[in-house]
Amino acid sequence: MLNHNDNLKPRDLYLKQLIAFRDTEPVKVVTGVRRCGKSTLLKLMQRHLIETGIPEKQIIDINFESMEFRDMDCRSFYEHVKGKILPGRRMYLFFDELQRLDRWEDAVNSFRVDFDCDIYITGSNAYLLSSEYATYLGGRYVEIKMLPLSFREFAEFHGYKVCEYRTPAGETKRKAVDAGGETVPWEDLFEAFVHYGGMPGIADTGLEQDRALALLDGIYSTIVVRDILEREKRRGRRQITDPFLLRKIVLFLADNIGNNTSFNSIGNTLISEKMLEDRSKQGKPATQTLAAYIGALQEAYLFYEIKRFDIKGKAELKTLGKYYIVDIGLRNYLLGYRDVDTGHIIENIVYFELLRRGYDVAVGKIGDKEIDFIATRDDIKIYYQVTDDMTSETARERELAPLRAVRDNYEKVVIAMSTNSTAAIEGIKVVRLIDFLLE
Repeated sequence: MLNHNDNLKPRDLYLKQLIAFRDTEPVKVVTGVRRCGKSTLLKLMQRHLIETGIPEKQIIDINFESMEFRDMDCRSFYEHVKGKILPGRRMYLFFDELQRLDRWEDAVNSFRVDFDCDIYITGSNAYLLSSEYATYLGGRYVEIKMLPLSFREFAEFHGYKVCEYRTPAGETKRKAVDAGGETVPWEDLFEAFVHYGGMPGIADTGLEQDRALALLDGIYSTIVVRDILEREKRRGRRQITDPFLLRKIVLFLADNIGNNTSFNSIGNTLISEKMLEDRSKQGKPATQTLAAYIGALQEAYLFYEIKRFDIKGKAELKTLGKYYIVDIGLRNYLLGYRDVDTGHIIENIVYFELLRRGYDVAVGKIGDKEIDFIATRDDIKIYYQVTDDMTSETARERELAPLRAVRDNYEKVVIAMSTNSTAAIEGIKVVRLIDFLLE
């Protein structure tokens, strides 16, 4: 149950989505990587209910990470909740990390049928919403896809307010102000964001490297053990059994964010390091093993794959997708902090910012040129190039050329970490990275 002493930091982007679906039939399913804030979101929703007049006794809250509920089965889960239902009252049911319970979907569906209730659940693995469960519920659920903190949330979680002000020239700008009223350069905050990442728990440990690494180590270990290896056992499968090989694949993907990647390129690297047996001559290619391991990493929301789209042919390409890691702090934990590869790091950050804003995102291919992101939502389409430097003529030409090749009238934008000017060039907008992240 909600503790009134909890110091809950707001996650308004996601809370507003839950509130929008309050008291509607669909089960509200919050998904996302471990420790990204799903449990806190459920607490925020409970606080909203109480603030709007719902008595606490009409709220049932179960966290399946607790030892108290570890031995529950589907039947005892149902009976436990049934015993707390108040006749003639609408109940609000909150179930955290529900994927740990076998056949949980049977109980949830029974709650829907048997009681007047509004249901909210979380899960740290996409298996929670497997095709079997989607079929079982008949589409009567809505998924809220949660991510770690955005750059703006990172600043606010660490005690900085985002304030707007007018320059003498009449331009509106933003500044970061700490609790003592001191202005802090955005560049310093962004450097901290790139270094530590956006896991909400970092705000509790403070921006101190040893503590942050300990937190990230715990998150990574939990993802591997609970959401991949244990889940594989619960499913009765034996495809993913080697944690050492799994880590090798994680390290490869983390080191190659934003690069065009294929199972063959990953396999060749691992085979050369004798981490993977080449069975191609026996008709059992290593790609089958890789597909299983990488699929598990995606199901645990650690890596996201982005497909390539042929702009002229208007078709998705089946080869050479890209992978991005859900949190840059986790990448630094895995590889060590390196002040290199800035271009791909900021690509990674922009990709997840676009997902937060509700866009479907693909890589664009036009002839022999590539556009970093095509972002689409409803009838909106925007082409984005992302670069760390837009100050030289060579850099400008490199980033503008792919956008010039697109002949339609949709918006085209270059997001640059460093740029001499934000004036549009041939109708193509130029936006500073930090300004884009603070929009």
